[in-house]
Amino acid sequence: MKVGRVYDRATDQDGHRVLVDRLWPRGMSKSRADIGEWCKQAAPSTALRKWYSHDPQRFAEFRRRYRVELAAGEQATALAHLRELATDGALTLLTASKDPLISEAAVLAELLQELANPGALPGTLDPTIV
Repeated sequence: MKVGRVYDRATDQDGHRVLVDRLWPRGMSKSRADIGEWCKQAAPSTALRKWYSHDPQRFAEFRRRYRVELAAGEQATALAHLRELATDGALTLLTASKDPLISEAAVLAELLQELANPGALPGTLDPTIV
């Protein structure tokens, strides 16, 4: 499982590339994005995204709130879809965020790894950042 920026070029190791932002990235054409799919249903709610505003000081609380959102509704369905994709092979979760380490893609990757490794302690698995 990897996390990366949608603006970065695809590599052979990326596997299936999934954009997980709710909004399409500025200045990025769909053909240049080189993604397998856009799973905007997995993104945080608009209210949570605006509250967080990618402030590093708010990341821990954003992570907690976002994980709550991922437990219900269309986000839970999208998470199940991503989990299925992760079992099928290499998966790269993409975001337009300047720092993918503090993005929804990192939270999703962490949660997907925890679901795949139920014996691991929560928060101890880190996605590979590309």
